[in-house]
Amino acid sequence: MSCGGCCREVYSCIFDYSTPRIALIKSRKVGLLNRVVQLVILAYVIGWVFVWEKGYQEFDTVVSSVTSKVKGVAVTNTSDLGFRIWDVADYIIPAQEENAVFVMTNLILTPNQTQDHCAEQPDSSTICTSSHNCIPGYVTTHSNGVQTGKCVRYNDTVRTCEVFAWCPVENDTEVPKPAFLKGAENFTVLIKNNIWYPKFNFSKRNILPNISADYLKTCVYDRASHPFCPIFRLGSLVEEAGESFQDMAIQGGVMGIQISWNCDLDKKHTYCVPKYSFRRLDNRELDHNVSPGYNFRVAKYYKDSMNVDSRTLMKVYGIRFDILVFGTAGKFDIIPTMINIGSGVALLGVATVLCDIIVFHFFKKRHYYREKKFKHVEDYEELDNNGPNP
Repeated sequence: MSCGGCCREVYSCIFDYSTPRIALIKSRKVGLLNRVVQLVILAYVIGWVFVWEKGYQEFDTVVSSVTSKVKGVAVTNTSDLGFRIWDVADYIIPAQEENAVFVMTNLILTPNQTQDHCAEQPDSSTICTSSHNCIPGYVTTHSNGVQTGKCVRYNDTVRTCEVFAWCPVENDTEVPKPAFLKGAENFTVLIKNNIWYPKFNFSKRNILPNISADYLKTCVYDRASHPFCPIFRLGSLVEEAGESFQDMAIQGGVMGIQISWNCDLDKKHTYCVPKYSFRRLDNRELDHNVSPGYNFRVAKYYKDSMNVDSRTLMKVYGIRFDILVFGTAGKFDIIPTMINIGSGVALLGVATVLCDIIVFHFFKKRHYYREKKFKHVEDYEELDNNGPNP
């Protein structure tokens, strides 16, 4: 393109002015298409934006606090501990957690440990044939103690490197089956959940006003008959998530208790109620072979009759219940209402744009329609100065 052509294009872009021109096209196809598109847009604005998404409301997210209390007693009878009763102080570790509660279900116990020299647990790095295989001061992340450099007898067939550690060292190669506290499925947990929507200054708790003290003493959550009872049986809770409590109790795991507070504050506040759902959070299929379940170690320290520091080491397996609270509240507000109405009106212009594209690009008489729609007009003053066109 020549320099003069470029200048004319720039001049036209800067100084030309376009104004809409209405052309009435009597076509059933175009008219029907226009109405269909308009109806779709109206259905979207009214049905989706205002009815389903409540576009006339202002929203706020929930602020929540959770406390829990577990109750239940279990009985065990083992060679190490004998006949023993387990209550809340024994199997809830720690006593209080934030938005969670851990319940012990299985246990590997190593009693009467003292700091001494003893044989390390046998594995590829500790089995030895002589002291030359042991390195003084050697320690790894999986060691029970620090190697002394001696090779000692672990049992009648195996020799391992001696370590300075809490002796005897723990043997956790076999997890007890069935679970040590298999009766834990009958324990119950009371969940107290207080919520607040600061934007609307609205607060509530999951122990609803119609729940009496007598009802709270006897009820247990059931999705059909007691959907608002805040007391949950652990076995039923796990079953609601499609899991077996006894299988999960062996290796432990993580369960999620989800409490949903989705409230329409334009309605009566009595309709704002919690909805409970449950699911297993740790992936049993992915974790089946490598580090499955949930466990940790805890020790109880004391001094023996010889005034020597001693401890009982417990490798604890159990189920951690994470309490997850979600919620959104909405209430009528004129600002989002007007914004969504304006957006809906603007969207109706899409019908005109779509019909123009079809008429001016796909119809057989598109050139004729373009002539009727668009008209080029010269400036009147320029016509006077330049004279009429020949």
